[in-house]
Parts: sequence; structure tokens; C-alpha cells
Amino acid sequence: MRKHVHLGDVKCIYFIGIGGISMSGLAEILAKDGFEVRGSDWKTSVATDRLTSVGIDVRIGCDEKNITPDIDLVVYTAAIKPENLERVAAARLGIRTIVRAELLGLMLKDYEYAVCIAGSHGKTSTTALVTAITQTAGLDPTVNIGGYINGSINYYVGNSPYFILEACEYSNSFHHFHPQIGAILNMDPDHMDFYGSMDAIIEAFAKFARNIRPSGVLIINEDIQGFDKITADLKCRVVTFNTSRLSKQYWVGNIHPPAFNVMKGSDLQARVSLPLPGKYNMHNALAAFAIAQELKIRADVIATALSQIVGVKRRYEYKGEFGGAIIIDDYAHHPTEIKACLAAARDAYPNRRIICLFQPHTYTRTRDLFDEFTQAFIDADETMFVPIYAAREPFDPSISSAMLADKVGGESYDSLEDAEAKLRGKLMSQDLLITMGAGDVNFVGEWLLKR
Repeated sequence: MRKHVHLGDVKCIYFIGIGGISMSGLAEILAKDGFEVRGSDWKTSVATDRLTSVGIDVRIGCDEKNITPDIDLVVYTAAIKPENLERVAAARLGIRTIVRAELLGLMLKDYEYAVCIAGSHGKTSTTALVTAITQTAGLDPTVNIGGYINGSINYYVGNSPYFILEACEYSNSFHHFHPQIGAILNMDPDHMDFYGSMDAIIEAFAKFARNIRPSGVLIINEDIQGFDKITADLKCRVVTFNTSRLSKQYWVGNIHPPAFNVMKGSDLQARVSLPLPGKYNMHNALAAFAIAQELKIRADVIATALSQIVGVKRRYEYKGEFGGAIIIDDYAHHPTEIKACLAAARDAYPNRRIICLFQPHTYTRTRDLFDEFTQAFIDADETMFVPIYAAREPFDPSISSAMLADKVGGESYDSLEDAEAKLRGKLMSQDLLITMGAGDVNFVGEWLLKR
């Protein structure tokens, strides 16, 4: 049976931004644990409708009147500014407020088998793989993930001591977590608006590793930059994996896509047939295999679960066909992710013209990694760009998608609508269109399919 979450004297919890992809899951988990849960969001969504359907009081719009003295705890995300009306009202009433990651850290303490999966890339997909494996094994985990699994849901509320969590590094959120199993998949320069340097990123992941429980284990990519610093003087065990060379621990052999052997040292663990394309998915699957074995799941059960994986929404997601042209959508927004996605597409469709419609995500990332972006589209036959998705940032006139298009030799469009109109006349029956980015570029493919 699951150990219920304990938060001291807290009885009523209010979530600002309750419809968010992580917040909605936490809200339902706590509601099922007997807490009175309320919250607000800026608009209705599938998530808010679901929360309402299970009896959670969801208010649409931010209003200081929503914050009443009977609330014991207010939870918000890093995107919610101090001047937010509901945060201001909570402070005026003396109500405790905490960021989402701190709440997650408090919740994880009540789970014997807390699994946190971190990395610059692949953590959503790997968390989904571990979720599928543990569900196949009958462990009935509670899950909180930054993407939609099985097409519609980003969390599960289990009835066991297992909690599977995607651990985000932005703003050092994952420093609130003290897992039994922690995984580090990879590291790249990213979120440089927060970290400022690669050394700071390495130190952040090193602290995440140091926070693993002494009885637990760190599962880490053996080829990762900063490996020695991250693994030095840890109290927990260290298990390594890699897909690029033979390892003393987990590695892959006899690769004939979609199948490969999972090896542990010189011992064959299982032959895996993975329906997800690309070397990066094999890398994620290997990490998931290592995590699952630490949870005492049999190798044949792991292999069976991996063979039945359907993937995560917006992660190399097949959307449909437009006049014979295949449309795929992917969340890739970092140069490393772009390269990996396009390489997978080239391997899967060697005879198709690949057209990549890319929407850069944030001005700072586009500026800080500009040179890396210009080298990321090598496997695309044609590249198209739409304006930068600003996310949390103010407009920056010093950087633009047009500048990136000029450097790459691609086409630049002023809007998603302009790009969609161009694609209607451009796409041919043997093309492959990938809409790519962490913003709303996926709408373009959906508009084409509706036509």
C-alpha cells in the first residue's frame, strides 16, 4: 500500500496555475490523499476539466478573493511572479507559500522508492519508459511527468510506495528532491540565463547526486561531462551506462534497429526490440532498463514492456499525412535534440525529403547557442523558421529566427499562419515534415491535417 503524504497541520492547499502539466498531477495526488485542494488557472483546459471532474475546486482567472483564511498552504511555479495577486493576498494573510518543487520534495519523503530522472535531454521520454515498465511489472506507481503519456495524461495516482518523477533542473528545482534512485542521462549547456556556465550546470547536477539517499543509487551516463566531479565522494552506490562503447556496467551490443542487446558487463540481460526510432531513444531505454533492474524487475518483463512502448506526446509523434506527406511533431528545442531527432528521421525515412519547420524557444537560448543551432540541421533537406517563442522572456530585438535562417540557408516566416500557407503548396507526396520546438509550432501540422 502507498504511504500517504504528510504535510504537518496542512489541510487545505491552493495551487496557483493548477492546470499546469506538473501542478495538475500533484493536485489530484493530494486530493486523493484526503487534502482539500483548490486552485486557479488562466483558462480552462483538459487538465482543469479533469480536476473539476474529481471534485477539485478550480477557479478560472487570478483573483485575490480566491485566497481565504482557511487555506493552509499556497503552491506556485517558478513562472508565478511575486507580484501575482494571489501570492500577494497569501502574504497579506500570513499563509505559507512554497514553490512547486519544494512541495514535490516534501511529498517524495513519504515514498520508499522515489525515482527521480534528470538530464538536459530525454528525461520526459525516459520517465515514460520507466512508468510503462513499472506498470507492466504490477508495481502501480504514482507518476508525475512533464509530457502526456498515452496521448492524454501526465500523471498517475498509484497505490504503492513507488513514485516516478521527471526531475527538472531549471532554477535548481531538483535540489529539493532526495530520491532512492536518481538518474542523470546527459548534460549540455542549457538554461544559460539561469546557470551562466557549464561549470555551474555540472555543480548543479553534482548536488542532485549528493542528495540521493545513502541507501540509494545514482544511475549515470558514463560518458557525461563532469562525471568524476559528480560521482566523487557520494554516499550512495553508482551504476553507469552508455551506448557509445563497452562498459563495465550497462551497455548495448548487437545493434540491428529496432533491436539490440542490453549487456551488464559481459552478461546478456535481454534482447530488446524498441519501436521508437533513433540512437537517443536507445540511450533512454538503456537508462530505463538499469533503473528497472534496481527496482528488482525481471529482465524479460522489462524487455516486454519496452517492446510495447507507444511514446510521449510531442516526442517524435506521428500526426498523420497531408497529400501523402508524413507529418511528425517533436519537442526538440536544443541543438543536441534537433540533431538527434533529424538523424532518427533520416535513418527511418532515407528516401524522403525532410522539411524541418523550427520554432526557436526563448531569446536567451537562441542567442547563447546560436553557433550550435546553425550546425544542428544537417540532416534536413530544407529548413523553415517561424518567430522565436518567447516563453517567460521579454522581447529581445538583438536576436531573431530570421538571423538563424540566413545563417543556415533556410526560409523565415513572420507567423505560423504564413508557414502553414507556404507548406500547403510546398509539400509533396514523398516528403516528411517535422514541426519542431517547445512552443506552439505543432499547430501548423494540425492545421494542415484539418484541411
